[in-house]
Order: sequence, then C-alpha cells, then structure tokens
Amino acid sequence: MTPAAGPDRRAGPAVMPYWRLSNFYFFYFASLGALVPFWGLYLQDRGFDAIAIGQLMAILMATKIVAPNVWGWIADHTGRRMAIVRLASLASLLVFVGVFWAEGFWVLALVMTLFSFFWNASLPQVEAVTFNHLKDQVSRYATVRLWGSIGFVFTVAGLGWGLEVWDTGLVPVVVLALFAGIWLSTLAVPEAGSGGHQPQPGERLLSRLKSPEVVAFFFACFMMQASHGAYYAFYSIFMEQHGYSKSLIGGLWALGVIAEVLLFTIMHHLLLRFGARWVLIASLAFAVVRWLVTGLFPQHLWVMIAAQIAHAATFGAYHAAGIHLVHHYFPGRFQGRGQALYSSLSFGAGGSLGALTSGYLWTTAGPLATFVVSSCAALLGTLAAWIWVDRAGRY
Repeated sequence: MTPAAGPDRRAGPAVMPYWRLSNFYFFYFASLGALVPFWGLYLQDRGFDAIAIGQLMAILMATKIVAPNVWGWIADHTGRRMAIVRLASLASLLVFVGVFWAEGFWVLALVMTLFSFFWNASLPQVEAVTFNHLKDQVSRYATVRLWGSIGFVFTVAGLGWGLEVWDTGLVPVVVLALFAGIWLSTLAVPEAGSGGHQPQPGERLLSRLKSPEVVAFFFACFMMQASHGAYYAFYSIFMEQHGYSKSLIGGLWALGVIAEVLLFTIMHHLLLRFGARWVLIASLAFAVVRWLVTGLFPQHLWVMIAAQIAHAATFGAYHAAGIHLVHHYFPGRFQGRGQALYSSLSFGAGGSLGALTSGYLWTTAGPLATFVVSSCAALLGTLAAWIWVDRAGRY
C-alpha cells in the first residue's frame, strides 16, 4: 500500500503537499530497490561475467554524472522543475521497454544508458521542489524522504520472495511497473517557488564551487558513494556465494532500509542537536567499519545483520546531512544545479567509479580485497569532512 491517500501535512502557514511528494519518493526508491539488489543477479542469469556486470551497473551511476546537470541547468533557467520531471519520467518508462528485447552487451548497455539518463534526471529536481515546499523547516526533509525507504523495503522484501518462486526475468517486469508509478506520481506534485535566502546579485555558481569547504564536501560525498560500489554491484552475488537464499538476501537488504526508515523518523532531532557536520562525519566513519566486517565475516549471519543495520548511518544519515548541506551551499537560483552536482559527483561519478573498480577487483583480487578498498575510500571521505566541512557549525 502506498502513501496515496490522506490529508496533506502543514509546514508553517502554507500547505506542504506531503503525500504527493511522498508518493514520488515511494515509487522512485522502490524502483531502486528492484534495480540495485537484483539487477546484478538478473545480469548474471543472462550470462554476463563479473567484469561485464560491473560495467553495466556502472552505467546506472555514470549517467548521473551528466543527466542531473543537463536537466538541472534547464530547470534553473526555466523554473519549470516538475514539467521536466514529468517528461523525464515518461521517457525513462518508454525506453526501459527496450530491455525486454535487448540482446548482447552493447545493445543492453545502450538501453540502460538511455533509460537511466532520463530516470536519473528526476530525483535532484524533486529534491529542490521538496525543500522549496518545506521553506524554513528543512530539517523535516527526512519525514518526507522516509517514504522512499519504505518503498525500497517493500520492493526488496517482495521481490526477494518472488524470486524464490519465479526466475530473475521477474526483475525487469517489476521495474517497468514501478517506473509507471513514478511517472503517475509526478503528475500530482505541484511546482514550488524558490525558498530560503538568495545568492548575492551577480554571484556566479563557480564562486561557490571554488570554496575549499564545498570542494571537501563533494570529495567526501564522492568517496562515500565510491565505497558503496561493491555493495551495490556484488552484495547479493556475494551473499548467494556464501549460501544465503534469495529471500534471505532480500530480507537483509530490507533490514538495512528498515533501520534507515527508523533513523529518518528522528533525523530532524539529530540534525538540530548535532548539526549536519557531525552527522556526516559519523556516517562516513560507520562506512569504514561496515565494509571491513562485510568482507571479513560474510559467513556469520549476525555480523551481516549488524552491518545491514549500519545502512541507517551510511545511507540514511549521510544523505540527510548531505542534502541539508547542499540546500545551504546552493540557495535560490542555484538549487537545481546544486542538487544536480550533489547527485552527479557522489551517486554518479563516485558510484560509477566504485562499481567499475569493484568489477575488476572482484575478478582479480577477490571479494575481501574489494571491501577493504571500499573501507579505505570511506576513510578518506571521513578525513576530508573532519578537516574542512562546516568547521564553524553553521548548519
């Protein structure tokens, strides 16, 4: 059951379209819940090896480098963010149909490039719209975003069970249905004017990007998502190799996101109490430990459970703090491009490098070495955030 019904919540004196925004997050991250845990298994069953799987999974991340910035520039100059989101969502739905007929590596790579180019355009612009609707209550973002995590949980748990009954050909069918849900949900989300303070007249985006603090922030985000590359591309395969059933693998993915949902319910208080700087640093530190224990102790279910619970920090807390800082670093007319840069540099460039590198490491050095490298990447991000990000505690 999706959050489709119920009254809109109020944020301050104006009505904030809580459920309409939540519906988008539900379907968008539900589609992520089908693609990230199970697409690698689907590709493996289609006969692709580890290197090819790493390359194909990297496409999903790599299009985030270009797509959000193209659409973000258009959105900032036209002010019609939701019109762009609706167009991109419909295009991703139509192009994805090509997966069912794509044969061979290059044809499938082309289809994945095209559908992910449009699919990845949507989220950064909806993030900007959400913050504009929230106005001065930006710390409450997590109460909207948690519905995305709920959608992810529904999908990984349901699809994990479904794959015990049917083969992995079910995966693209589910993804197609969820893409349709994304497009339909965008039709109900209203536009919102720019919220918060505005840049100085004549100020250019480049001046903000030259700030050492902003550079360090983006570097930390890049390394965090690079550290997740092996997890997103190979975790399900890794667990299956150690004797875990598909339903249990789906349950482990769901557990991580359930923990994330619970954290989102209190994230508002954590940001107010500790500030985005310390939440970001803590999330990166958790990632250092998480990838080490995942590589070292896959045979111990209780360790894997603990590592999955840490997803609340390495994704939930990280993303809430990251997007909170982006909102303050890139106000007003810079919002669309700021959100796009956050998406493209972290989830895009960082995620694609992580997925691509892990594909080669997995084949040559093995899973343990791959997760150790992931842990080292998170450590570099931790140091960058500690030394440079928001030392004054403004946000």
